[in-house]
Amino acid sequence: MTVPLKGYRVVELSTMITAPLAGMMLADMGADVIKIERPDGGDPFRSFRGGAYSPHFCSYNRNKRSVALNLQSDAGKDTLRQLIARADVLLDNFRPGVLDRLGFSDAQLMELNPRLVRCSISGFGTDGPYAQRPAYDAVAQAISGMSSLFVEPEAPALTGPTISDNVTGIYAAYGILSALLERERGGPARRVDINMLEATMAFMPDPFGYFTQMDLHSDPYLRVRTSQSYVFRCADGRLVNVHMSSQEKFWKGLLSAIERPELAQDPRFAERAGRIENYFDLSREVARSFAAQPLAYWQARLVETDVPFATVNTVEEVFDDPQVQHLKSFMDLEHPSEGVVRAVRNPVWIDGTRDAQPQVAPPLLGEHTQDVLAELNQDAAG
Repeated sequence: MTVPLKGYRVVELSTMITAPLAGMMLADMGADVIKIERPDGGDPFRSFRGGAYSPHFCSYNRNKRSVALNLQSDAGKDTLRQLIARADVLLDNFRPGVLDRLGFSDAQLMELNPRLVRCSISGFGTDGPYAQRPAYDAVAQAISGMSSLFVEPEAPALTGPTISDNVTGIYAAYGILSALLERERGGPARRVDINMLEATMAFMPDPFGYFTQMDLHSDPYLRVRTSQSYVFRCADGRLVNVHMSSQEKFWKGLLSAIERPELAQDPRFAERAGRIENYFDLSREVARSFAAQPLAYWQARLVETDVPFATVNTVEEVFDDPQVQHLKSFMDLEHPSEGVVRAVRNPVWIDGTRDAQPQVAPPLLGEHTQDVLAELNQDAAG
């Protein structure tokens, strides 16, 4: 059994998250991803919190080969040209115009390799008033409107994982695969452009639909009120999420689980529209019931009544979750000098398995430079 992208080569000019994640997604499916890094430190994520093999870097760079090239030098540019001439994809997340200034404009790239799919990731697109501004995850979340769905205006604070970075990388991989498929069907090699602002907006279309179709103004609670999602504290201090969505059977199941049938007759909660309107009142009523028993009690009750729920796991607890363990969602990647890196597996199963997917630890800076240069020399000699 092989992996779907075996035989495809991707040249990745990237740092941080957006393009590295896209490259890793392609590498997980078997593509030969060659990550080009500066010799003086490489991807800044390597040393994000000290060292040169940080968890930040490792999280987005497995299954790749690292080549250290100085793209300010003629020799470095010449090597990059040779790699591009033999590649299927060029992936970068430079600001607009950087590749042009290095001597790799789109026209020059097509001269080097007419079959090359080019994918560039930017913060705000190739032109416009923000095009040359630096962009990171928090910036894209803010401009896209996403931050307004998390931040309390009276006590503003940013929390949580990167979202804009990650969804941009996913959309980039999606665009690359679409372009490769078209090329394989006889079409031209396309240029794919992805920007963090639009990727973040596309990732959360609901609040824009609420506004344009219903004149509803989103805040941090509109989505959870509409979807009837709650979090409750149990008697032992553990938290549990309940998500009833629009199905009446889940509302009835919750009332059965907490043995509070009288809430169905309360005029505030009798209909779903009322439960949305009186979300906080209902939350307080149900919270009193959950506070009376420990988590284990509620787990059994909610399973019995078939209510969608989940324990709120800490990151550490995820490793021991029974379903996570059953799925074998984590894998150990061993590097010859850096030891074991525990990584989250690619979530895509093909024909019921993931065993054929590559499982190579993230590379050291320039770890594969000599190997790749030798391959180029062999190609030239052949």
